[in-house]
Amino acid sequence: MRYACGRGGCGACTVMVSKRDPTSQEIRHFSVTTCLVPICSLYGAAVTTVEGVGSMKTRLHPVQERIAKSHGTQCGFCTPGMVMSMYTLLRNHPQPSEEQLLEALGGNLCRCTGYRPILASGKTFCLESNGCQQKGTGKCCLDLGENDSSSLGRKSDICTELFVKEEFQPLDPTQELIFPPELLRMTENPEKRTLTFHGERVTWISPGTFKDLLELKAKHPEAPLILGNTSLGPAMRSKGCLHPILLSPARISELNVVSKTNDGLTIGAGCSLAQVKDILAERVSELPEEKTQTYRALLKHLKSLASQDLMTKAITLSPYYSDLNPILAVGNATLNLTSEEGTRRIPLSEHFLAGLASADLKPEEILESVYIPHSQKWEFVSAFRQAQCQQNALPDVNAGMRVLFKEGTDIIEDLSITYGGVGAATVSAHKSCQQLLGRQWDELMLDEACRRLLDEVSLPGWAPGGRVEFKRTLVVSFFFKFYLQVLQELKKLIKPFPVPVNRFLSALEDFPGTVPQGVQRYQSVDSHQPLQDPVGRPVMHLSGLKHATGEAEFCDDIPMVDKELCMALVTSTRAYAKIISIDLSEALEIPGVVDVITAKDIPGTNGTEDDKLLAVDEVLCVGQIIFAVVAETDVQAKRAIEKIKITYEELEPIIFTIKDAIKHNSFLCPEKKLEQGNIEEAFEKVDQIVEGEVHVGGQEHFYMETQRVLVIPKTEDKELDIYVSTQDPAHVQKTVSSTLNIPINRITCHVKRVGGGFGGKIGRPAVFGAIAAVGALKTGHPIRLVLDREDDMLITGGRHPLFGKYKVGFMNNGRIKALDIECFINGGCTLDDSELVTEFLILKLENAYKIRNLRFRGRACLTNLPSNTAFRGFGFPQGTLVTESCITAVAAKCGLPPEKVREKNMYRTVDKTIYKQAFNPESLIRCWNECLDASSFHNRRKQVEEFNKKNYWKKRGIAVIPMKFSVGFAATSYHQAAALVHIYTDGSVLVTHGGNELGQGIHTKMLQVASRELKIPMSHLHICETSTAMVPNTIATAASVGADINGKAVQNACQILLKRLEPIIKKNPEGTWEEWIEAAFEQRISLSATGYFRGYKAFMDWEKGEGDPFPYYVYGAACSEVEIDCLTGAHKKIRTDIVMDACCSLNPAIDIGQIEGAFIQGMGLYTTEELKYSPEGVLYSRGPDEYKIPTISDVPEEFNVSLLPSSQTPLTIYSSKGLGESGMFLGSSVFFAITDAVAAARKERDIAEDFTVKSPATPEWVRMACADRFTEMVYICPLPLEPPSHPTPWAIFK
Repeated sequence: MRYACGRGGCGACTVMVSKRDPTSQEIRHFSVTTCLVPICSLYGAAVTTVEGVGSMKTRLHPVQERIAKSHGTQCGFCTPGMVMSMYTLLRNHPQPSEEQLLEALGGNLCRCTGYRPILASGKTFCLESNGCQQKGTGKCCLDLGENDSSSLGRKSDICTELFVKEEFQPLDPTQELIFPPELLRMTENPEKRTLTFHGERVTWISPGTFKDLLELKAKHPEAPLILGNTSLGPAMRSKGCLHPILLSPARISELNVVSKTNDGLTIGAGCSLAQVKDILAERVSELPEEKTQTYRALLKHLKSLASQDLMTKAITLSPYYSDLNPILAVGNATLNLTSEEGTRRIPLSEHFLAGLASADLKPEEILESVYIPHSQKWEFVSAFRQAQCQQNALPDVNAGMRVLFKEGTDIIEDLSITYGGVGAATVSAHKSCQQLLGRQWDELMLDEACRRLLDEVSLPGWAPGGRVEFKRTLVVSFFFKFYLQVLQELKKLIKPFPVPVNRFLSALEDFPGTVPQGVQRYQSVDSHQPLQDPVGRPVMHLSGLKHATGEAEFCDDIPMVDKELCMALVTSTRAYAKIISIDLSEALEIPGVVDVITAKDIPGTNGTEDDKLLAVDEVLCVGQIIFAVVAETDVQAKRAIEKIKITYEELEPIIFTIKDAIKHNSFLCPEKKLEQGNIEEAFEKVDQIVEGEVHVGGQEHFYMETQRVLVIPKTEDKELDIYVSTQDPAHVQKTVSSTLNIPINRITCHVKRVGGGFGGKIGRPAVFGAIAAVGALKTGHPIRLVLDREDDMLITGGRHPLFGKYKVGFMNNGRIKALDIECFINGGCTLDDSELVTEFLILKLENAYKIRNLRFRGRACLTNLPSNTAFRGFGFPQGTLVTESCITAVAAKCGLPPEKVREKNMYRTVDKTIYKQAFNPESLIRCWNECLDASSFHNRRKQVEEFNKKNYWKKRGIAVIPMKFSVGFAATSYHQAAALVHIYTDGSVLVTHGGNELGQGIHTKMLQVASRELKIPMSHLHICETSTAMVPNTIATAASVGADINGKAVQNACQILLKRLEPIIKKNPEGTWEEWIEAAFEQRISLSATGYFRGYKAFMDWEKGEGDPFPYYVYGAACSEVEIDCLTGAHKKIRTDIVMDACCSLNPAIDIGQIEGAFIQGMGLYTTEELKYSPEGVLYSRGPDEYKIPTISDVPEEFNVSLLPSSQTPLTIYSSKGLGESGMFLGSSVFFAITDAVAAARKERDIAEDFTVKSPATPEWVRMACADRFTEMVYICPLPLEPPSHPTPWAIFK
């Protein structure tokens, strides 16, 4: 079980809770996120954690075995949660459907794998499996594409299996843990007395009877009732809400009563959403359709409402805000309220929703149940919901709509419309509905209804949540969908009846949740390769099984050491201000608080002049660290932070956006520039010139394991042991050394494994390590510092947002003659890696294209936001989006498909890049052609066009994107690596190297290398950890070269050892490895060797604008197809095909996993991941509730990945390539497929096809880009005037 977000939003802490149902007497199993489950609520329940399911020491459960052997783990931090969600599913359904599997994993986030292998492991348990039958068409995903001569089609040496199902142990439900007998006895004689649990500041009271509950509520009217804790829990954690008394009605059977009558259904307020779903589904199956309109609408809504673990906890209704309120309100639901004074029934009407005193809950009242009446003939009810992503997201807008017609007519007798997400509570459009009574259900009514709804359901420009135009558009778009739905129903009842045009009917279809299918292709090893040689084989991740059992130890899993203290950080609440005074008096008085660490306590250097570890005199951004509190517990330290008073004086100018930075000439470093040819002359000779802008938003790393460090001071010589989650332990070591003013040799950094990094754990861990080390030195105690998700996201920064301007000159045939791109990135308040990112961005801008006349310029902007830093791809994913947008714009102007323009301008022969580095594009062209063929691109392009002709409100788009990704650092010294290999006298081998295990499988690959070189099985080999005491002066594990350079070092060490053993082996060629080692020891031959790799040569001369900055390139191509809903902006990914040039993969399972994971992460960058800041510079999106990384439902319905066969490179270890970053940009194929679909919509509506490219392509951007009559209505109807006290928008974007 892992702690990650604290909000129930990531699933890392999932466990199984089992309870006996008091009605059915059956044992029910639920997956729950422990961060939201109060321990007191578990009275009478059995809790099973991943450790209880199986372990390496006893026996593995089939779920654990299969997720590991299916390569469903990378960093492994999320794996225990995944295991528990699947395990709970299997306890309830031993042979689940694939849809149930998808639903069960909906609340579990993974940042590494891309989800595909996790689903693959789960599908081995499923009753039915589509296998390779694609969507019931009977076609096999292995069928050849358009070109039968494709190398991917020659199957003799192409493998498509990464694991062997037949090797898995079977699932035997009879061997599962039983429900504890003592708990069974408790349920047979349930405790009726009130149970009270006293905490330090909170008292938990759990009454045993309904009467006791009412008495307690009368005695403590302000005490909240807590059941699911999905609302109160996060508020208590993030907002500091404290309730001295909490009432838990979990044992009150009256709140779980379900009553069926002839006219309706009463559901107890204590029923979870999962129970409500089952109840409604049962009722729908029992009653005629005309009576279940409201129930069907509720069921549809529940499908996308929340993840399985939240559904099992969340209660049916919050009186003030609930996702279900709009539907219950239009369905004429009634609330049954009870208090000591008696019972009361109030309708869930506009009066209740508006919070009128006469229709509101009294403090002493509780909601006992909700009555939902049956619908009737000629009555139609629908529900609508649009969120940032398909699953487990709060809605931008949701709605419930109901209409009742006079019998036999289309005359409106009653109409009810309510909306959520457009105000603090659910909003009823009562006036609009009243004015439409008696009208016919026709186009005239539709137009009038939309105008009236926009007038009544108004949102000011500064409304909380922002997205005002989008929300107002959804208000009328939802009504239009309802209008079409009702027309279809009336068509069945009234004949003849005018029906909508068939092209409009696609607006009625929701995107279904589909279990992804696909295939992974790679070249098999040579038939002559010894079976013992693991190189090139899909070997399981070394820690895979430990990940699955929870036995893999991460930094914060290290048990508490003697006299350990906890540290919490105090950060700035101002964006740019002078610190006037700090009052620590109240904080230091809190019991358990030991000390406060300030800049004055630093004996050495406090960072650099421009980038302080701890702020001195002034702060440069919200989230800058000012000092740290040390206390006996984490809770005490955080409590002390709340008592600290800091007085600021605001400074100016405060700059947040790139636009403002350009205006104030605020930059971090000089402009970087590359140029070739004569660009001005070329522009004069072209047929056309297009200019445009591209905006790319930032991205949060969202590694599952937040930043954390444990510093243990030793008793002598100022020695320190530092256990830290980092990609660069040597940098942590150096920073701590300079901060404490002690030699580097006194400091040892240990990295066992890292729960994801993606560049975010290169520089920042050194800051946290140094601050914690100062605390350890000052107090003499070990210090543990673990950041909450909110603090991590607030403090650390992420991917640089980019603003790009381009000017492109081209001929009418699509040939580009001149391209001028200027990019600005938002660097934040300090330099960090921004200059390097700018350089790499400029170096990589040309991507796969040979354009004779180029000018690339880049600047890093200085703003008052946390410093942005390294992130997977290092500028390439942002910058190259500008280049590809140029290509798309040229294609639109020429009337050509974008892929034709890409082909026309692609490198074709051995050539030189803009910085004069020579390369051969043969593999690039092969990847492009293989991708076109494997995806059947040209046939599918025609199918997309045909679909778009037949559908007005749904559009499809398809795009294929090439990639030339440069690997490595632009400096030779950063490519060096070392390794240390020990052979022990029993023949076992310990390998240590300078790389860090981030989930990318570097340790697995290093043992594969050692196994081949020493010619012994991998079982003889072991890697313990990365330690600066074992391998000094290491380079950050980054830039995709970790396995390359460390593999060379391990190879060198092993070859040295084998050369020493040669005489012994020659003397006894038939001997065993163990005999040889024993003989070597007896002959005093050293069995320890240091391996070293001096590095790839790399350099760049920016004065001349030329060099060989990169050792080699990775080539690839991706084709993606999507479908968008023009009315809501939602989209679904239909299919993605990726072809990647991996040359000779060291481990195809790990490499394909890296490609898939990077692709999904890139897809998130370009579609859902959006950082929002307040006008004061405070990050709003500080957790999974607001910041949406892709979930399992975002994986393309068909997802195929192929490694290009028969490719070689002599430079690298065994001709392999580093693939950690390159797949990131291929996620842009989804973005360009979306823009292709948007362009089709705009073309059909006679709107200009060229539009400002903005990433991410959120539902808001897509909807507003698909301009139509409803968006026009929104812009015509003015927004309410902004009050003087709110002159600024709700949110800004970097």
